[in-house]
Amino acid sequence: MEFFGYLLAIIIGFFLGIFGGGGSLLAVPVFAYIFTLDEKAATAYSLFTVGVGSLIGAIKQQKNIDFRIAIIFGIPSIIGVWIIRFFIVPTLPDTIFKIDDFILTRRMLMFGVFSLMLFFSAFSMIYDSNKNIEPKKINNLYSLIILEGLIVGGLTGLVGAGGGFLIIPALVIFIGLDIKKAIATSLLIISLKSTFGFLFGDMLVMNIDWEFLLSFTFLTILGILLGSYVGIYIKKSNLKKWFGIFILTVAIFVFIKEFINN
Repeated sequence: MEFFGYLLAIIIGFFLGIFGGGGSLLAVPVFAYIFTLDEKAATAYSLFTVGVGSLIGAIKQQKNIDFRIAIIFGIPSIIGVWIIRFFIVPTLPDTIFKIDDFILTRRMLMFGVFSLMLFFSAFSMIYDSNKNIEPKKINNLYSLIILEGLIVGGLTGLVGAGGGFLIIPALVIFIGLDIKKAIATSLLIISLKSTFGFLFGDMLVMNIDWEFLLSFTFLTILGILLGSYVGIYIKKSNLKKWFGIFILTVAIFVFIKEFINN
């Protein structure tokens, strides 16, 4: 199973290389169900993988990054991730609450929210919802951007996923960025908040298996390089739709695994 898990690391990177995002959504299920890590470790290791993968994507698209907006959105996102990873996740009890025969555990909460994020991410891929967003800068909504930064950062901290499907529409609708700049800027934001959350949250409260994590991340980077090369020669729209369907399948699997089977 470990060999299969490392193979999936390359596949995760491959889709990151092609689409510039999305592939990292598979990191949490791979860590949790293939390498059998608990929910804290799976989401923490995913944060590191997401951070590195998004940074490579941001470097590739650096000409389209709006660094000022990345700072405005990124700082509250970093704060949101850090609060969740440093204060909330380490103190969450194994059992959140119990009503009659239903028990909501910490794992069910974290992976339940994660499955919802997978579902909405899959929807945005299948219907390519970002392409229909029209830039229309709305004045005096920077406070909303800061608020969304905190919320998205909190979600990232809880589930270990980047949340690009939430960031990109906000940058286009509220700030008025065109879609290319929004995608590139979102990659930098995701990289910053994921990396800071891991370095200043998880590293301070848990033991990290660096040999395993760096090996997994190295294979992910190889996949990114491969995907970046292959992506030049293929039509991405149809592939993205099928990848979205696959992500939707994973979302259903995670939900059934954590809620129905339990």
